[in-house]
Amino acid sequence: MGTTGLSIGQVAERTGLSVHALRFYEREGILANPVRRDPGGRRVYGEDDVEWLTLCIILRASGMPLPAIRQYTEMVRRGDGNEEERLALLRLHRERVTAQIDQLSRCLDLINHKVGVYEDIIDRGAAGHECVAPPSPENKTESKPGNETERAERS
Repeated sequence: MGTTGLSIGQVAERTGLSVHALRFYEREGILANPVRRDPGGRRVYGEDDVEWLTLCIILRASGMPLPAIRQYTEMVRRGDGNEEERLALLRLHRERVTAQIDQLSRCLDLINHKVGVYEDIIDRGAAGHECVAPPSPENKTESKPGNETERAERS
């Protein structure tokens, strides 16, 4: 770590976390190293703190609960000798993230299908409006169940 440090505001700006979130992470034991203080009592962070917070942000964004992040942090703080435990924790999280991605992929497939159905309906409707005159009041038919839109809703 260099002789200059980063203020809580600078770390907030670099990580995208709020100052409140940084203080919360510190209270919750999420930081790998204790936060240093300057002679005025203000927090001073280093580049290693920013790197650690970036890792924690990614783990959190991927759905890792704070207790698991805290557990991982505690293992890192203890130092060498618990790499198998760290690996097991990260592999378990990777499995959860992979399952989430698979589920989201299936959701996206269905959404893409529905978008295609409605695009086809709109395309046919737009093409139909160009070629067909609006029905006269005496030839107008009421909408009946089973029309194109209702079938699309069920697909």
